[in-house]
Amino acid sequence: MALSNRNIGPSMSSSFAQIRAALYAAIIGCAFTACATLPPPTGELSAAQQAVSRADQADADQYAADALSAARSELAQAQTAMSNGREDDARRFALAAAADADLAYARSREASLNNELAQRRSEIADLRRRLDMEGGQ
Repeated sequence: MALSNRNIGPSMSSSFAQIRAALYAAIIGCAFTACATLPPPTGELSAAQQAVSRADQADADQYAADALSAARSELAQAQTAMSNGREDDARRFALAAAADADLAYARSREASLNNELAQRRSEIADLRRRLDMEGGQ
């Protein structure tokens, strides 16, 4: 029995060609998946609008006008970018607007609480003076 040198299966070069084709398909599929964009930043825009509203309600115009002005400007830029289809810019501006609005809210609350604290301290000082006057009689 002599062994023949015939091909028992597919040739080695066609086997690599099939693997190469599958590899190319996998790479192209991964590339399309990696290039997929994020969903529109509607959530970020909504959060920025709510943050600006919250700062407005906390009288940030009075206590943190610079931060609130920046937040309003960034929110307007985010809305413009969104309407022009520049979603990445819209997301970036919306996040910046929310951060500045939160800063304005925090500064406003701090100023408001400091004013309230000063008022309470003044009331305590008045009460102590009264007590001292009544105790001295």
